[in-house]
Amino acid sequence: MQRLRMLCAAILGLSLVGAPVWGATTPSVAPLGTVIAADHAHVGAASASVGTTVYGGDRLSTDTQGSVQVRAGAARLMLLSSSAVVVNDNEGAPSAKLLLGTATFSTGNARAFTLYASKAAVRAQTDAPTIGQVIYLSEKELLVTARRGALTVTVEYETQVISEGTSYRVLLDPASPEPPQGPEGAGSGKKGPWQTGGPLKAGRSRFLIVATGVVGIATFVAAYEALESPNRP
Repeated sequence: MQRLRMLCAAILGLSLVGAPVWGATTPSVAPLGTVIAADHAHVGAASASVGTTVYGGDRLSTDTQGSVQVRAGAARLMLLSSSAVVVNDNEGAPSAKLLLGTATFSTGNARAFTLYASKAAVRAQTDAPTIGQVIYLSEKELLVTARRGALTVTVEYETQVISEGTSYRVLLDPASPEPPQGPEGAGSGKKGPWQTGGPLKAGRSRFLIVATGVVGIATFVAAYEALESPNRP
């Protein structure tokens, strides 16, 4: 009888090898960042408050007159009123997709953060401290401002630089230029002297940038840093 009990115990022990441990937790997902300031803001459907943890895939949004700031590694992201982003991890570095409104970001190095808006990717050009701002006007138009340091705007394989202290309209998928119009042959199907071929083809450029003016740097930077947490990245 004792041998039978020992045999049963051995069989039971072997059957448990490789069996799942019920109740064991799966490894937790590393947080992407932390909310350091919030006013009428949300993480997903929940209200955002100081200390709220942000994970990849979370949607951050603000109400009218609201704002929120998130620290993510060597970068910070601030949303102004009536704005929304989806944050994520981009090859080991935090990123955000601007869906509407205005987003301002600061970085400590060029790879610290990427802000996507429509088809464009906006980053710091160098490892110097950089502050950039993007306003989402439409799917085909953005307003990009380099508040401190220079920014790069990339669409597919094309990149253009926005110098410090300047603001540019970024026009995505610019329309093909229309062929010139003139009186001779107009509406007759005939080619005038200004028409040597078919309709003009669009250039290879995926986007255009149009200067809107010079912006004040010092005042904006001072106001931005005044909102910063005491423990800056």
